[in-house]
Amino acid sequence: MSPQTSNDEELEVWIDQDLCTGDGICAQYAPEIFELDVDGLAYVKDTRDELLQEPGAARRIPLDLVTDVVDSAKECPGECIHVRRASDGVEVHGPDAE
Repeated sequence: MSPQTSNDEELEVWIDQDLCTGDGICAQYAPEIFELDVDGLAYVKDTRDELLQEPGAARRIPLDLVTDVVDSAKECPGECIHVRRASDGVEVHGPDAE
């Protein structure tokens, strides 16, 4: 069973570059959040559109983009996109979600 989130609960997202296949599906779903770098891997962008390249670096997901980010996590062939609750770090979408 998947952990539940309320509609107003803040979520954050991060990408495990070790698993990224560079397909760019995430950047197609949510270009405001994801971008492919010159290394061919996807990264999360901060609110200034700068790539967060530290391993495990996460950013909060604006409410209007939650569906796009969750869809990208579901469709990612590398299963490298992790969406978790900001309050307790529990993964709600992605490869480690229960």
